[in-house]
Amino acid sequence: MITRAHILAGIGLFLAGCLLGREWRDRSADLAESRQEVRTLTGQVEAVQGARALEQNKGQELARIGAKHEEDREAAAAAPAAVVAGVRSGELRLRDGWASCETQRLSDAAAAAAERDEAAQRRAEFAGAVVRVGRDADDQIRALQAVIRAYREEQEP
Repeated sequence: MITRAHILAGIGLFLAGCLLGREWRDRSADLAESRQEVRTLTGQVEAVQGARALEQNKGQELARIGAKHEEDREAAAAAPAAVVAGVRSGELRLRDGWASCETQRLSDAAAAAAERDEAAQRRAEFAGAVVRVGRDADDQIRALQAVIRAYREEQEP
């Protein structure tokens, strides 16, 4: 015979089973949610690490470009002296167009020898300075183009 105790025990077991099932379901849902959060956070960490690595690589590349530009600037300092020396030695000759810069110069026949020598020296120094300006501009353009190429490579997939 089924007694009241048996019925109460059955109901108790049923309720305990329901509570355990509910607890298991809640914990399973929490576990699944936690796993999803871990995946999301892992993806974010990987994305941040990738961005940092890319930023470090670009920083190193830009530093290399800057160092090369500084080397070119230092090397350019010797260019004017070389042009002046070349003009003075006769190894380099200036075009006649340079003579137009000396609009108030007297004719060669009337000019004193010292004045001619001084004018030739100024002309050679001026040519060296112009070469330096041109070389500096070329070096600057090369460095800027390298930076632009670095940024374009970063944007390409």
